Amino acid sequence: MSAPRTLAFLALIGISSSQTSDCSYLSLLNNLTLAPTNELLTIMRPVRNWTNPSLVQLDMVMYGILDVDEKAQTVTSHIWTQMFWRNEFLTWNPSDFCGINVLVIPRSMLWIPDITILEDTSDTGSVQDSPLVSLYPNGLVSTSKHQVLTSTCHLNLFQFPFDTQQCNITFVSFNYEADTVKLGTGSTSTNLTSLSEQLMVTQGEWQLKNIEIFNYTFIKDNISRSKLAYMVSIKRKPMLYVAIFIVPLFYLLVLDLASFCINESSGEKLSFKVTILLSISVLLLILKDMLPSTEEKLPLIATYCTVIFALVGVSVLEAMVVSFLIGLDGYSGKEAQSSGNTHMDIQLEATYHKEPATYEEQGIAKPEKRHLAMDWPSGLNLLRQILEEVKAARQEAGRQGKGELKPGRYKRLAQIIDYVFFALYFLTVASFSVCMYIVWIQGYFRNSGN
Repeated sequence: MSAPRTLAFLALIGISSSQTSDCSYLSLLNNLTLAPTNELLTIMRPVRNWTNPSLVQLDMVMYGILDVDEKAQTVTSHIWTQMFWRNEFLTWNPSDFCGINVLVIPRSMLWIPDITILEDTSDTGSVQDSPLVSLYPNGLVSTSKHQVLTSTCHLNLFQFPFDTQQCNITFVSFNYEADTVKLGTGSTSTNLTSLSEQLMVTQGEWQLKNIEIFNYTFIKDNISRSKLAYMVSIKRKPMLYVAIFIVPLFYLLVLDLASFCINESSGEKLSFKVTILLSISVLLLILKDMLPSTEEKLPLIATYCTVIFALVGVSVLEAMVVSFLIGLDGYSGKEAQSSGNTHMDIQLEATYHKEPATYEEQGIAKPEKRHLAMDWPSGLNLLRQILEEVKAARQEAGRQGKGELKPGRYKRLAQIIDYVFFALYFLTVASFSVCMYIVWIQGYFRNSGN
């Protein structure tokens, strides 16, 4: 009797030792009932009590800021996300399977939370899900994915190009309510910001400031959804726009002020101002292609360009008025001189061509002929000399009476208008430019400090 019992005991020991000594992954899969035909593991939420919510922890790291489209109000970024949740049915003791601490299996074999991004406008080809998931002895499941995300973002461009934008990336479950699937994070915002700065490959004209995390429950129509929002703050690098917009505008404004030193008689002042006005209009067209037309508030740089364009336009009008007055002054002087000369010439011509009356027509006796000297002037020549002296005297009187007073009146008026307008123009331009640059400098240092 003792021999059969001993054989049976040895057989049981051999069977148990053979089971525990199987160190293959297949043995672990069979122990966890992860067979390909077990579809319940892929469609049902892995909890033993359905009233217990599943906590899904989601961490997001940014690899790059690829593009910011101000007109379309979208931000394109390269992000990496990693999700963790617990499967209560898939646990094992690593000591029973030769110390296996992690099991990598296809993601199609397990239940995966249906998490999506609300602001996502990118196509499906930009998402690269990991084909495998990692399973740990305590039932923890981990999966990750890379995505070129194009998300909508309300861009506030009031302080462009010294602006800072805050864009939300909100994760939410498609079908599960907040009492079944709750979203959370495994890391803090400080750690995720530091990790993103270290892993950032490309930023373009933008710089990552920080990442803040907000976890809340949204209720609508008696349906609650757990949402996890990452607020990404990015700051624009403004030096390029300072070089191609702000400095040229200021330089054109200085040139317009310097154009008051150009002499009006040369005729180059008006054409110079028109050239400056056209240059500013070109900058406005370039700015129009960059900024959206749906902004509630006009950006500061657009206001700056518009005001400068209006000031230079008024300056052009002032130059036209001054040129007109100077031309009117010269025309008045020439007209006065021409009218005096014409009137005198007509009198001389009439007197010269008038035939002298005979002695019979005058009713006097014909005088006796006297023999005069050969050089004594005749009556006609004497009259001509007298008239020429009268003509010269009247011309001199016209120059003294009209040439100095009436034509110079418009020129003095033009000079007064030019001086007064220059003073007002300089004060307006200086005060407006100082205010704008103070606002821009404050915005720049405020963004740099943050």
